[in-house]
Amino acid sequence: MSEDYGKTLNLPSTEFPMRANLPQREPEFLKKWEDMDIYNKQLKKNAGKPKFVLHDGPPYANGGIHLGTALNKILKDIIIKYYSMKGYETPYVPGWDTHGLPIEQRAIKEFGLKRHEVSPVEFRQACKKFALKYLDVQREAFKRLGVRADWDNPYITLNKEFEAKQIEVFGEMAKKGYIYKGLRPVYWCPDCETALAEAEIEYAEDTTLSIYVKFEVKDDKGKFTGIVDSLENTYFVIWTTTTWTLPGNLAISLNPEFDYGLVKADGEYYIIAIELLDNVMKVAGIEDYEIKAKFKGEELEGMLCKHPFLDRDSVIITGDHVTAEAGTGCVHTAPGHGAEDFEVCKKYDIPVIVPVDDKGYLTSEAGQFAGMYYEKSNAAIIEQLKSTNNLLASEKIVHQYPHCWRCKDPIIFRATEQWFASIEGFRKEAIDAISTVKWIPEWGQERITNMVRDRGDWCISRQRIWGVPIPIFYCKDCKKELINDDTIKAVAKLFAEKGSDAWYEYDAKDILPEGTKCECGCFEFTKEKDIMDVWFDSGSSHSAVLETTEGLTWPADMYLEGSDQHRGWFQSSLLTAVATKGAAPYKTVLTHGYVVDGEGRKMSKSLGNGIDPEDVIKEYGADILRLWVASSDYKTDIRISKDILKQLSEVYRKIRNTCRYILGNIYDFDPNKDTVSYEELNELDKWALMKLNGLIKKVNDAYEKYEFHMMFHAIHNFCVVDMSNFYLDIIKDRLYTSRADSKERRAAQTAMYEILEALVKMLSPVLAFTSEEVWQFMPHRSTNDPESVQLNYWPELNEKYENSELKEKWDRIIELRDVVSKALEIARTEKIIGHSLNAKVTIFADESNYDFIDSIKKELVTVFIVSDFELKKFDEASDKYYEDPDVKGLRVAISTASGAKCERCWMISETVGKNEKHATLCDRCAEVVG
Repeated sequence: MSEDYGKTLNLPSTEFPMRANLPQREPEFLKKWEDMDIYNKQLKKNAGKPKFVLHDGPPYANGGIHLGTALNKILKDIIIKYYSMKGYETPYVPGWDTHGLPIEQRAIKEFGLKRHEVSPVEFRQACKKFALKYLDVQREAFKRLGVRADWDNPYITLNKEFEAKQIEVFGEMAKKGYIYKGLRPVYWCPDCETALAEAEIEYAEDTTLSIYVKFEVKDDKGKFTGIVDSLENTYFVIWTTTTWTLPGNLAISLNPEFDYGLVKADGEYYIIAIELLDNVMKVAGIEDYEIKAKFKGEELEGMLCKHPFLDRDSVIITGDHVTAEAGTGCVHTAPGHGAEDFEVCKKYDIPVIVPVDDKGYLTSEAGQFAGMYYEKSNAAIIEQLKSTNNLLASEKIVHQYPHCWRCKDPIIFRATEQWFASIEGFRKEAIDAISTVKWIPEWGQERITNMVRDRGDWCISRQRIWGVPIPIFYCKDCKKELINDDTIKAVAKLFAEKGSDAWYEYDAKDILPEGTKCECGCFEFTKEKDIMDVWFDSGSSHSAVLETTEGLTWPADMYLEGSDQHRGWFQSSLLTAVATKGAAPYKTVLTHGYVVDGEGRKMSKSLGNGIDPEDVIKEYGADILRLWVASSDYKTDIRISKDILKQLSEVYRKIRNTCRYILGNIYDFDPNKDTVSYEELNELDKWALMKLNGLIKKVNDAYEKYEFHMMFHAIHNFCVVDMSNFYLDIIKDRLYTSRADSKERRAAQTAMYEILEALVKMLSPVLAFTSEEVWQFMPHRSTNDPESVQLNYWPELNEKYENSELKEKWDRIIELRDVVSKALEIARTEKIIGHSLNAKVTIFADESNYDFIDSIKKELVTVFIVSDFELKKFDEASDKYYEDPDVKGLRVAISTASGAKCERCWMISETVGKNEKHATLCDRCAEVVG
């Protein structure tokens, strides 16, 4: 009976599954981490070491997560896990933004509330219930992504401790004179019935009718005498895209330096900026016109015009805000509807009229259009202008117009009394603070600098209920505002004990310190009804979280959010921090782009191109989503599609298979007993460790620069090119056929073990689940923590592995192998050989190659994975050979190896049959079998 030599081979053996089955297996690791309290364990491991504090930007708790929030949380998790394994103490407190209009709107819809028919406290309780519900939904979704955090102790902006700290931040800003109340035009959403901040505005394309309106001159100050027949047919022509604001017109602004023409056309006279005249006439369809006189804008200042449909004058004023980019150079000026209009009218003591109410309806000050919704009034006003010959022309235009980011409706500009934070009071300090921060990408610094430099004062009041009340009182008699250290302390103390609902539950006298008195002598007060902008909530988190949570530090080492937060959270945090502390609340700010589909289009319901992260996890697993994040250059917009996910699944499979192959070949390896010293390793094993060292360098550099896609490409390339296609392929024979405990085999296992250990650690921040799975199947050094890969330290570079001579030598060998591989492939195609082990390779080398090949010829049978090798002089080549056009001085001939096939190693050898005991084995295998 013949012997089964297959049983004498060291074939791979591992229970590590070939198929990942991530959707089913990942929850098992989530339970493991929860049971072992992985978050606190890793904190304890690095306690007392340098800290790395990434402060979490709070998502809104108003629905489930989407790919954008998944991307954000995974990026944070990758960074935190990297720093943790590098030996930093990395406390990570997740947060949620739980106040504001988005939650109000969803709560109203979900609970069928009528805001004006329930008590404020009842309404607020419903909003709180809704927010906490979706906070839990999001928390579980983030956990499912494999994100490690202090999930049991998050910061929540509705928590009473947070609210109390926010009141203190507000109070400190007020104390420094940065908080004031004023009548100013603000972004106003008629649908939401509240003021909005710049960060709550989105621009979208809007098609509208732009109109050219004639304002009849009433008093020309004698300037047009002798030029015009009558003032009754003399007009200043304005241009506007917001017809509904005409009832608010009180002036017409000219640029003092512009040249204006008094133009005669069709029996009428028009005053228009000369630079814009031809275009205006073209739109109006007027071909014949003549400039009768020219004036500088400043010469026309003080003239009066008649309002086209109201019994009111419109005065000619001047301002540098008037440009020649569009229109007529004569700017319709309504101080109740625009910031520039408001400022220029203030210089002339022109009063403010706001003929639109908080729901968007025109008031009695709009005359015959009172009661009309502002958008519907446009057509009626245009008809009126036509009927009175005050409409010179009109044309449809498409322009970018501000919309409410919540309801997506167009907003209006409306002057109202609001509370503001005076940015002017600390603008320079804020810009200086920006320059102390590291911005990634670098263009973020210029972007936020320009935004802070150009922004107006921050409107911080909102006419809603669900939020932190503005802690200001008013005297019942003289109506003067009351805010000081004592009142702020009283409100902060109340909120810390009972939460901000108490503002609605208690009278002013029950909140204020006993004996509080107004300057006028009155002891009775009322409370402010407005709440704070939610950006003030989250913008105070640096104080409410970093300063109050044990283990955290101020400033944070990093803020990481989407690029839209340069005008949102990054900015609101900067402003409150600089105003109260004189410094930025962060050392580094990293931003990522938006998630788009495979064609670069924004995801939307109408396009049907949205992808739910939950669906990705169900089909592929969270690790594939994490790999998508790491593989993307997130500093620009990040593409995702089913095809991209399929491609990543294939990449994942190759990485997993590399790990599985190594696991299968170290099943009997104990790193504490079987490790071979570096000096005794085979040269090829040393080469593999040198490549590993290079990989660690690249990966370290990628992590340090937060360029995770570079890390992804480096690891993928290492697994496929350096390992699977080369090293692991070549050492297969040594692993399988050598004696199990031979130094040759142990040397290969030593190198493989070190490679796998380093690889799994470097993959751990990204492939959180898979790296943990591999770790459970690995043997471990006594210095490692076997419980979890996350409790171990980052692989270190080993200078001993660097060897320039070795690199140069093996670069030449790899080039040689590539040439031979091409020749073998051709021979397979031509049916000369089947498997490469059937082959004999003959190389014909010129003088530049011969000596080098001769020095390594004993290794080449193994390197080429063939059965025989012969080296000859270049000119000895026969007619049948392969020559690579890119490699000079080499010719390769492939023939069938002489001898018989060894039953055990499958190599063709003339020694097969010479051993009586093992007649079917080559002499090498016969010696191993014994």
